[in-house]
Amino acid sequence: MQADKTFTNAKRLAEALCFDYERMHNVDIRIMRIFNTYGPRMLPNDGRVISNFVVQALQEKSLTVYGEGKQTRSFCFFDDLIKGMNLLMNSSHKRPIKLGNPDEYSILSIAEIIRSKINPKLKIIHQPLPSDDPNRRKPNINLAREKLDWQSKIDFSEGLDKTIAYF
Repeated sequence: MQADKTFTNAKRLAEALCFDYERMHNVDIRIMRIFNTYGPRMLPNDGRVISNFVVQALQEKSLTVYGEGKQTRSFCFFDDLIKGMNLLMNSSHKRPIKLGNPDEYSILSIAEIIRSKINPKLKIIHQPLPSDDPNRRKPNINLAREKLDWQSKIDFSEGLDKTIAYF
């Protein structure tokens, strides 16, 4: 949990520096807070849950879930994220805005979905949950809906199919 707080504080510091730069140099800035994104062209070894599970499944390895897998994540397909970025960059909105998909899935359910799409016979193994693994990741995108008329459109299953096809 401490690492998560440190990372959050670092992001807030970076945002504060951007606002200072905007004020000092009279430039136009936009700040987006990007939540978990997935899709083709992910690196197979980037350590992200989607790529980890897909690569393990394609290599016919057991899928590794940490803890009981009850922690949740939400995932935004990269096409949707790019559309949100373009809308923000072309808007007059000046404050931080969250871009992501608020639909939550447990880590265990993500492993089960990917296993069912690639090889239903694969085992799911459980490893100890790291102490800094957050229980929940879910963006509140109400501001993006209000200011940009944006929300993710690509269904998680459809995005997974495209991601798996890439790998």
